Amino acid sequence: MFYGLNKFIKNILPKKLFYRALLIVAVPVIFLQLIITIVFFDSLWIKTNKGMTRALVNEINTFIKVYKDELYAKEEIQNLFSIYQDLNINFIQDDDFNFDYNERWFSPIDRTLRRELKSAFGPLEYWFDTTSYKELIDLRIKYETGYFKFLVPKDRVTSSSARIFALWITVPAVIVVLISLIFLKNQTRPITNLARVAEKFGKGEDIEEFKPSGAAEIRQAGYEFDKMRKRIIRHLNQRSEMLSGISHDLRTPLTRMKLQIAFIKDEELANKLAEDINEMEKMLNEYLQFTSSSYKEKDQEFDLSQLINETVFKYNNKNITTNLPSNIFINGRKNLIKRCINNLIDNAIKYGDKVNVELKKNNNNLFIKIEDNGPGIPEKEYENVFKPFYKIDKGRADAKSSVGLGLSIASDIIRSHGGNINLEKSNMNGLGVKIFLPV
Repeated sequence: MFYGLNKFIKNILPKKLFYRALLIVAVPVIFLQLIITIVFFDSLWIKTNKGMTRALVNEINTFIKVYKDELYAKEEIQNLFSIYQDLNINFIQDDDFNFDYNERWFSPIDRTLRRELKSAFGPLEYWFDTTSYKELIDLRIKYETGYFKFLVPKDRVTSSSARIFALWITVPAVIVVLISLIFLKNQTRPITNLARVAEKFGKGEDIEEFKPSGAAEIRQAGYEFDKMRKRIIRHLNQRSEMLSGISHDLRTPLTRMKLQIAFIKDEELANKLAEDINEMEKMLNEYLQFTSSSYKEKDQEFDLSQLINETVFKYNNKNITTNLPSNIFINGRKNLIKRCINNLIDNAIKYGDKVNVELKKNNNNLFIKIEDNGPGIPEKEYENVFKPFYKIDKGRADAKSSVGLGLSIASDIIRSHGGNINLEKSNMNGLGVKIFLPV
């Protein structure tokens, strides 16, 4: 039970820190204002209105009783009450005391007035209207062959301090919340900036020097992130320099070996050695390509549909079909995306006769699907084929035709753009590659 309640509360609470912090500030303020308002209306405003309404009803009751007394002149009594009690009184001859009555139960004035009049005169002996006049209450009391019409100022039954109180209690609360909004925005901005920089760096984008700001804890997190970023960049630069050295050192003996093969008289042996050297060169090139830094290329907005169309067109292969909507733009590293699509189509053509490329857009996500009718890959190998230099000995594998880096490079490129890549069985009973990219 408590687990379900806890989960429900977590689901309805906002996910962002700014709105959670705003709730921490705003909820106590609003709760306090509500309590003060309830206490005020219950103990002061409602009770004050009730006393003022009761006093007015007693004055009207007193007037009617004095009016009945034959010892006093009727007009003189009317004048006295009009002057000293602020009551505009008229007696109207009307045997039919029947008026349309609008019972506004939500109005505190109406409820209090109705209760006091009913207690003093009975349920069928009165009628009143608080809406026809802006500053007056139209109150009518049945009397013998007609009724008295009283026009009473509204301030006789209600306190004007309620509006002033509402103003005083609302304006400070709004000011406090507005100040909290400005303060919280300034406090959460450094966290947002840190998250944005971390996201850009995680995608391989080149970022400017990051300057931490905000509270001490946020600054500390920012400084640690900047140190980590610099260590990673230093490591990548060292790797690039090391690979450049390896490339230079290995190409020289490979070239020398190629020259020596030309002097071997055994042609079969020479062909085998040449084949091994070519494979070593290909492996070296692929490895350098796989590990080369992609951080130098900057993001740009480009038409992904056009890029795929151009890539497919270069193959000049009628067995490659496409289903591409037009004008699908994405922000990323164009050459890397092109390289990824190239690798996947190369694999599909190598192992299948027919290839289909699809592109779909759903809300803020892009989906690319490349399918072939080849032998496919066993499901248990779906994760392994993304490992560098991993080869399958059966099904799609030919040890001499592949180094085992095509899918590794494609996966590295897609994940560096914040996307994901998965394998599945295609509709043509071959291999299907599904790519997800956020827009």
